[in-house]
Amino acid sequence: MKQTLAKFKNSGLRKFIRRHQKYAPILFFIGGFIFDTLTLGRIDRLYDLSVLCLHMTSLSITLYLFNLVDDGTWKNTFLERFEIYFPLVIQFFFGGLSSAYVVYFSRSVSLSRTASFFIILVVLLFANEFLKKRISNKYLQFSIYYFISFTFFSFMIPVFIRQMSPTIFIISGVVSLACTLLLITFIYRKSPSTRAEIHLGKLTGIIISIYILINTFYFFKLIPPVPLALQTGIVAHNIVAENGKYVVTYEEKKEFVFWRDHSSKFIHNPNEPVYVFSSIFAPTALKKSIIHRWEWYDEKSEEWIVSDNIKYDITGGRNDGYRGYTYKRNIKSGLWRVEVLTEEELLLGVIDFEIIENPDQKPQRLVKKSF
Repeated sequence: MKQTLAKFKNSGLRKFIRRHQKYAPILFFIGGFIFDTLTLGRIDRLYDLSVLCLHMTSLSITLYLFNLVDDGTWKNTFLERFEIYFPLVIQFFFGGLSSAYVVYFSRSVSLSRTASFFIILVVLLFANEFLKKRISNKYLQFSIYYFISFTFFSFMIPVFIRQMSPTIFIISGVVSLACTLLLITFIYRKSPSTRAEIHLGKLTGIIISIYILINTFYFFKLIPPVPLALQTGIVAHNIVAENGKYVVTYEEKKEFVFWRDHSSKFIHNPNEPVYVFSSIFAPTALKKSIIHRWEWYDEKSEEWIVSDNIKYDITGGRNDGYRGYTYKRNIKSGLWRVEVLTEEELLLGVIDFEIIENPDQKPQRLVKKSF
């Protein structure tokens, strides 16, 4: 009875997949994306590390199994009945691993300078849905795999060694490059159909080109500095430390402003300092120096003028981010922004605000909140 039921379920699932073959890969991709979005929290948790490592390992194994299907390697083995699912499993893990990247970076207050990187991420991940051969296109398949591998190691290596720097980023890329080329070479040797379909030199050139492109983006500061992320950024009237927390006093937002909990308008009283508070996510035991770069917009020259670079250190491990603040006196009215940067000047986020003078010192609607 159990065997009959299992065959029925297996048969029903196979029929469903064949009937919806056109849409099944994207559904599995979205399924992997949603799964990690709902379950992942912080990159240094044991659960998160285990899930991501399991995803990456399973993806690599499934790619190997899938690329040997056309050679009849799995005929008359227990794997033969699962061959139809291999492309869907690959899509699921592509979705799961890419969602991790998005989840961890969605913490950032501003992605204004790094939006182009995410556009490339989306294009690479969804490109297979618009190509004729879809996931069976080996050039596309291994290109996406390498991109996913690079982002995976760029998260994992800094977490495990508790350091981050341009050198660590380069090492992450080299490790992912070596792992990807090793997998491709192994499949190429084992699979005659793969040797007939791809030119190894061409595929290697594509992978190396992606490696160079990602590093170019990094050194032009177009990639967020993984695994750090700016969680909160507020311009404030006052900040005091009480019982291990920072009490931040800031302008109340307008009712229709739902995308932030503070106002970007700062009503400035004479001789009053202006504070900028930020909290930054950093994995446990990872130490880093952070810079608040204060910039004022000169309307005459239509340029941002650097006013101050103020540095402070952070140490990771706090769920709500490592907190810190800087302040300025004798500040001009007009548009301001504070760029939150690493010591290598990689952008974590931007805190925009406008200084409006209040010579009569009319009362403002202020809010106090503990962080």
